[in-house]
Amino acid sequence: MNVITDAPFSLPEQPLQADIVAKYFRGLGDPTRVRILELTSDRERSVGELATLIGAPQPKISNHLACLRWCGFVDNRREHRTVYYRVADDRVRQLLALARGLLADNAEHVAACRTIDAGAS
Repeated sequence: MNVITDAPFSLPEQPLQADIVAKYFRGLGDPTRVRILELTSDRERSVGELATLIGAPQPKISNHLACLRWCGFVDNRREHRTVYYRVADDRVRQLLALARGLLADNAEHVAACRTIDAGAS
């Protein structure tokens, strides 16, 4: 498979739809990114505010926000020197709500799953 690499990303020339969908869900595979989405689903928040609420260093939050923004989970706007982030699409909120609903029946199984923790494919 040929890969395009002349940018800050790497994209196969003909990625499979299943690969792209799996990668999209891996974007939600980090607890910090999920928490960012939860905190930005009801209103805009700055990087500093998110860092304080999550209890993580601002550079770490910025890196997660860059990932979320690149993949279309969040949008941002600048006001003077402050950048505010918010969930980009109501479907992201719906996706999180759907996941919480599904977990209502399966939380113990998901929490106990070692395959997902190991990153096995």
